[in-house]
Amino acid sequence: MKLVLASNNAHKLEELRAILTTLGMEVVPQKEMNINIEPEENGTTFEENSYIKAKTIMDACGIATIADDSGLMVEALDGEPGVYSARYGGEECVTDRDRLNYLLSKMEGKENRKAKFVSVITMLTPGGKKIVARGECPGEILNAPQGENGFGYDPVFYVAQAGCTFAQLSSQEKNAISHRARALKVFAEMVRKEQEHADK
Repeated sequence: MKLVLASNNAHKLEELRAILTTLGMEVVPQKEMNINIEPEENGTTFEENSYIKAKTIMDACGIATIADDSGLMVEALDGEPGVYSARYGGEECVTDRDRLNYLLSKMEGKENRKAKFVSVITMLTPGGKKIVARGECPGEILNAPQGENGFGYDPVFYVAQAGCTFAQLSSQEKNAISHRARALKVFAEMVRKEQEHADK
């Protein structure tokens, strides 16, 4: 089965391919289908934005589409940055490091450092099938960045399970425990059950 990824993000493509190829699914980025649309992510939840992206790209290409919407939720900031993780801080924050520093400035003096990364994956088919899977990875926000790998808020996201930040893990190590990996495992199990049911 061929799936179009509603993104050109190389990180997402790599993680999705690693798991979905084991299910006999071929994942291609939207640019390979000559689609240059940027869906308007105006949802208030990861589920809504994931659906918006999948629906927009599926309507454009007419092929089954998969989309991921993910972000960081910090308890002490009432769930911020949440769905605004990629554009946190507004126009003044241009780079990942700008947004990371903005987050740290808002966390100054906060005792509660609990946070979680969330990923919601949605697959839509032209025939009307819809599969939605959510994955979460708990952690806490450090006072200063640690590690050179990863991207976004990875350098300040400490995961007790790993004993370090996302940015101190190799991509393979991160892919084994990340929020997207967890969402993909749920998604893969849902697909397997559907395949088994179809075979009966």
